[in-house]
Amino acid sequence: MRHSLYEPEHDDFRAMVRAWAEKTVAPFHAQWEKDGIVPRDVWLSGGEQGLLGMDIDEQYGGGGVRDFRYNAVLDEEMTRIGASGVGFGLHNDVVGPYLRDLATDEQKQRWLPGFTSGELITAIAMTEPGAGSDLQGIQTTARRDGDGWVLSGSKTFITNGINADLVIVVAKTDPEAAGSKGISLLVVERDMPGFSRGRNLEKVGLKAQDTAELFFDDVRVPAENLLGTENRGFYHLMDNLPQERLSIAVGAVASAETVLAHTREYVTGRTAFGRPVSSFQNTRFVLAELHTETTIARTFVDECVRQLDTGELTAVDASMAKYWTTELQNKVADRCLQLHGGYGYMDEYPVSKAWRDARVQSIYGGTNEIMKEIIGRSMGL
Repeated sequence: MRHSLYEPEHDDFRAMVRAWAEKTVAPFHAQWEKDGIVPRDVWLSGGEQGLLGMDIDEQYGGGGVRDFRYNAVLDEEMTRIGASGVGFGLHNDVVGPYLRDLATDEQKQRWLPGFTSGELITAIAMTEPGAGSDLQGIQTTARRDGDGWVLSGSKTFITNGINADLVIVVAKTDPEAAGSKGISLLVVERDMPGFSRGRNLEKVGLKAQDTAELFFDDVRVPAENLLGTENRGFYHLMDNLPQERLSIAVGAVASAETVLAHTREYVTGRTAFGRPVSSFQNTRFVLAELHTETTIARTFVDECVRQLDTGELTAVDASMAKYWTTELQNKVADRCLQLHGGYGYMDEYPVSKAWRDARVQSIYGGTNEIMKEIIGRSMGL
């Protein structure tokens, strides 16, 4: 099927990203997996290449173009080479809109030049040891004290957590407010007294991605580091979660397409019982099914990207995209690993890494059970 999401300028951007990634990322990612972290130099190189803050105003060093298709191209190319440790997607797709749309002029002057250059790596801290998809249940608090806030609590599973220089922290600022009310976004910067990091968490997949525990022991956050409106943080989160979930869906489809391509090549060259594995009916039927479903997923996600750019993407449609594509990604990885036989379980074959990396996709960004809840409620159920 012919896909029409991208225009010539996006194709040119893809060619540039691919050349950069093949030179700067692909040869070294296996070592980063062993190290459990991506060197900061990669971020600086990405900034020089114009890969950070494509939608940030040019006066701050960004690309100045509000077009999520560029983000999608970057996400797809990182996925294509298995670069699951490079946290550009979190930086651009998730944190970027908060700074772009909520920061004051003074905050933009302070943070955005570093954001676009790669000198300032970002993270967002929502999840806590006792609160994951249920953001209303957070226990981290911030109380007013003079001209600032005193922040106390902890967060976990934070992407870019070790490298991050700037962390948007979700905290309860009105302890008397019920449910989602009374939540604010506070920006914590590296080396603020009382801010510390725990271990770089060991995970099933995403081995090169630094994922950390963060601790806030009476951190004094100045008033000018409040992001957005006080006690409106939950609504800011709800405004931005659709793009985050679409970003996950973009990566899910790209992963499924990549795994299918690797598997088609493998079964064509591999023989069993004297003939290519691809000649067996089971192989053809499995790949035909997965190719069809991946094509359908690509079509839906492309339309979601279009609607995000026109301001029409709903939280429900983003939830559908995130839920269905990540389930499919896991299915494709599992079925394709099976077609590789014993070799699929070996690290030397890309399918094994894709299988491990896929598992978290149905968990973060809101579990798929939460996505189904959102969809079900929209049906009046």
